Amino acid sequence: MTAVLTKPRPIRLKGRSYLALTLTPELPLEDWLIRLDELAALSAGFFLRRPVVLDIEGLELDRAELRDLVGKLSGRGVRIMGIEGARASMLGSDLPPAMSGGRSAADVEPPAAEVAPESVVRSEPAPGKPTPSIIVTQPVRSGQSLFFPEGDVTVVGSVASGAEVVAGGSIHVYGTLRGRALAGTMGNASARIFCSRLEAELLAIDGFYKTAEDMEPELRGKAVQIWLEGETFKVGSIA
Repeated sequence: MTAVLTKPRPIRLKGRSYLALTLTPELPLEDWLIRLDELAALSAGFFLRRPVVLDIEGLELDRAELRDLVGKLSGRGVRIMGIEGARASMLGSDLPPAMSGGRSAADVEPPAAEVAPESVVRSEPAPGKPTPSIIVTQPVRSGQSLFFPEGDVTVVGSVASGAEVVAGGSIHVYGTLRGRALAGTMGNASARIFCSRLEAELLAIDGFYKTAEDMEPELRGKAVQIWLEGETFKVGSIA
């Protein structure tokens, strides 16, 4: 009986899906890294705390070159969580693990020097507010990625299917939310997502995700707010 009572609890293994960016290098690698540096200069922190998968399918690299590439990316603040398309002989304990079977999502467009309809939507913090926030007065169109890790994001219009809003704080959408909304991305579990009409492809708060397939059908098309209690999503109506 004593042995049973003092036996430690078994370790729990749980599966969980995450949304990750995929980087696909091109040869020559030095030129590709220069272009990556230019992208990082346009949007500081674009890769900050974002999970990244390195896709080298069809790229002629040996193990030493792959290790060198991962090291150079790490030095740029790009942390590779896995490698796709690599031969088993190329990987080892000194490299991220092999990954496969990822489901494609809409492209996340990089920031551009001149903001075009397909590029990342950017805005200035709202004046006169102590908490960092931005207000976007135009719809977020398909293929656009709105990234604001400093605080809250308010979208006066709608967020289209294939679009993405990523905020360190809460997300407010006064129109229809059809794309992806990722709130509390800097470890803020108290962040919330508000929208006038819920048609989202994916919702996330502090790293916990809920896809369209997991959402209750009766919530579709409703004005709601979403928050976390522990690891559980809670949904309430907006009067």
